[in-house]
Amino acid sequence: MGDTEATTFDRALLESEERRALRTAVGALGRRYGRTYFTDTVRAGRQPEELWQEAGALGYLGVNLPEEYGGGGQGLAELAIVLEELGAAGSPLLLLVVSPAICGTVIARFGTRAQKERWLPGLADGSRRMAFAITEPDAGSNSHRISTTARRDPDTGGWLLSGRKVFISGVDIADATLVVGRTADARTGKLKPCLFIVERGTPGFEFRQIDMEVAAPEKQFQLFLDDVALPADALVGDEDAGLLQLFAGLNPERVMTAAFSIGMGRYALSQAVEYARTRQVWQAPIGAHQAIAHPLAQAHIELELARLMMQKAAHLYDAGDDMGAGEAANMAKYAAAEAGAKAVDQAVHTLGGNGLTAEYGLATLLTASRVGRIAPVSREMILNFVSHHTLGLPKSY
Repeated sequence: MGDTEATTFDRALLESEERRALRTAVGALGRRYGRTYFTDTVRAGRQPEELWQEAGALGYLGVNLPEEYGGGGQGLAELAIVLEELGAAGSPLLLLVVSPAICGTVIARFGTRAQKERWLPGLADGSRRMAFAITEPDAGSNSHRISTTARRDPDTGGWLLSGRKVFISGVDIADATLVVGRTADARTGKLKPCLFIVERGTPGFEFRQIDMEVAAPEKQFQLFLDDVALPADALVGDEDAGLLQLFAGLNPERVMTAAFSIGMGRYALSQAVEYARTRQVWQAPIGAHQAIAHPLAQAHIELELARLMMQKAAHLYDAGDDMGAGEAANMAKYAAAEAGAKAVDQAVHTLGGNGLTAEYGLATLLTASRVGRIAPVSREMILNFVSHHTLGLPKSY
């Protein structure tokens, strides 16, 4: 293997000293807050504001954003480490998936200088948050059926945006929402995706909370947009490059969802391993029995394999290979969601009745880990993607 090949291999599979240091530092921050802080925050109906602000002050929230605008100048690989390690400590910050990963990335890649100057420094230090709105009641996984449309306002030269969105995280605490809409192509008349920044409090932009059973500080909302008047510069990027810009946000979303699931699985596994190591019913700790030890070992292996695919996806994305990153990001999200859910389930099973107590903080993860298998895209749609795009099989939908 030549020097160039070895360097590429190291970047893709082996973490650098800087990334290991980042992982250690973020893990220490997460453990200082821990699972009790997170669950107490959820029960109180609050946001993990203290952790969010400290992570922002330390540069972790914007580690992937350009240095010119207050970020760390690194990539998606580093941001995934931040979310994974906070999750492994029991205090994940779900809005990392949305605010710096999706919205920050899209604005950094395609925004005007004015948009970057206005939004990126705040997204980087945590003083501003941005939500992302793509899912619709009648569209679901079919982004081609998005019906939220924008048309030019002949009086102002701006845009009039109308439509509905559903299952949008954190709108209540976001300063703005990056909304995926569609505009008519002047040449063909066909609708094409475009992204718009809609600031909080804009007339005609309303949201309503969805009653969820999942225990999380980030609430879910329906959005109602009724001829929301936007200035011309609310459009992010080129009006004719909608799909490219959209997938620039969706690939990081999948990588970060993988990091979320892996971190959650690691936390659950660590609780189960410690319990199996110390819990004694007969003459030896229960972890000495293969019926307990082997499923935990298998969960660890599957989490590690999922992390490797996540690292590959982040590496490809940071290298500018959007097509390669799309395939890998979907696979990483699939593998991590399955591994994370399995690790949580096995952890609860290992603890028995204790796995359902508030003391260990595992029971709430049963529903939270299930989310990773259906959002932001279901595992069936990922299998459709792989069978069609990777294996070359006929399209089934």
